[in-house]
Amino acid sequence: MDETEFWELVDATREAAEGDPEEQADLLVDRLLRLDPDMVLDFARHFEARYNRAYTWDLWGAAWVLLDGASDDAFDFFRCWLIGQGREVYEGAVHDPDSLADLLDDFDEEMDGDGEELGYAADEAYEQLTGTVAPDLGIAPAPSEPQGRPVDFEDESVLAERYPKLWERFRG
Repeated sequence: MDETEFWELVDATREAAEGDPEEQADLLVDRLLRLDPDMVLDFARHFEARYNRAYTWDLWGAAWVLLDGASDDAFDFFRCWLIGQGREVYEGAVHDPDSLADLLDDFDEEMDGDGEELGYAADEAYEQLTGTVAPDLGIAPAPSEPQGRPVDFEDESVLAERYPKLWERFRG
């Protein structure tokens, strides 16, 4: 599975789920079950690499503004959700987290920002296909600390300055 096929699966399931991340995860499992186990592992590698790449202080700060706070777990689930939004939103956010203010049409704090189930879709599909737990993917693990310059999440003036468009749209 190449990168284009990965994003096509993500986009197709998001559109079919009408943006509901839990429904998207269920649809993703269904779609992955149509593939052979090696393709499911390829999907998992693409997902994990993007998940690790999004482990940055800048994105955590953006998640903090969008979600009005984001614990370690909430940020993990946010990164899964971000991947589920598709290539344009994901790449835009990784490049410039404040651009999420422009990239997100709608954002419902009750439903959006938490894609925990998306993070398990490939593992679940692989297990259903093979009856075994997915093997190690052979990619480097995420760093122990987020990349970049730390953000003081408790200082609203820092957040408003660092994420002016997000702050204006979601907290202003």
